[in-house]
Amino acid sequence: MRPFEFIRAETDRAALASITAIPTDPGAGRGGTQYLAGGTTLIDLMKIDVMRPKRVIDINSLSGDPYKRILLDERGLRLGALIRMADAADHAGIKKAYPMLAQSLTFAASQQLRNMASLGGNVLQRTRCTYFRDVSYAGCNKRDPGSGCAALEGVNRAHAVLGTSNQCIATYPGDFAQTLIALDARINLIGPNGPRAIAFADLHRLPTDQPHMETNLADGELIAEFVVPATPSAKRSVYLKIRDRASYEFALASAAVALDLDRDTIRDARIALGGVATVPWRAADAERTLTGKAVSDEAFAAAAEAAFVQARPSPHNAFKVALGKRTLIRALHQASVMEI
Repeated sequence: MRPFEFIRAETDRAALASITAIPTDPGAGRGGTQYLAGGTTLIDLMKIDVMRPKRVIDINSLSGDPYKRILLDERGLRLGALIRMADAADHAGIKKAYPMLAQSLTFAASQQLRNMASLGGNVLQRTRCTYFRDVSYAGCNKRDPGSGCAALEGVNRAHAVLGTSNQCIATYPGDFAQTLIALDARINLIGPNGPRAIAFADLHRLPTDQPHMETNLADGELIAEFVVPATPSAKRSVYLKIRDRASYEFALASAAVALDLDRDTIRDARIALGGVATVPWRAADAERTLTGKAVSDEAFAAAAEAAFVQARPSPHNAFKVALGKRTLIRALHQASVMEI
């Protein structure tokens, strides 16, 4: 780990003031300032020399609203960005009103990591691509812009089949983000230029010609809270995660599914996919195929086909297309028979 300056901020104003001398680096993470919350991603990447901040600002002491609150009412759910994953996963109200959200957090990492990791840090975690995390590989456009992508010609079993480019095929690794994008969540941000709100769907960027630019956060911005609206489909929701082993492993394919049913007719469907895409992936075409249809094997199969029309598999991960379809079909079945 390289030397860095460490600052503990007691307020968001102090945190923002601390970035002025050394601005944050929204891209590759070489130099600049980084915020530290749970540290389960940043510290790991600093230890292996992938990220090299000159200044680290500890924001764990930020107190009060909205950073550390869970507010659930008839309007929806508000989650502070510094809430620990374990606390949100174990919240009885979230389990009842937004079951797939709680499930996505429960299935992520180990209990020890969930006790440490913050919700804000979780959605900003960086890829687990081997070529990104091992600096002995020269070719990684996320780590060193313009250096190429070793995964294109390398071992790419775990890589993405949706949202890829000729610059990068790294998979977005998180689980929680899929549920947020499926439920039309918004995020409240605070930065040097004041507060603003954006749709969660606008947070992550596809890896077009700048794969190192992973989000649309402005320089120095902090995620303050997540706002999840109340929707009829939220209670009938499932997060299904398929992985090589049942514990502490990232998804090969996952599906976040929420259904609003009128008896056997689908009034509304929300679908997001994980483990198969470069960003949290909303399967809008699959949703449209289900709206107004009766619950059936045929309807679910058609949705799965629509979800992967844009897939571009690599030599070692073509299996993810079939696996992703089966995962989605299974999640739709589970959601359709839920008791609510």
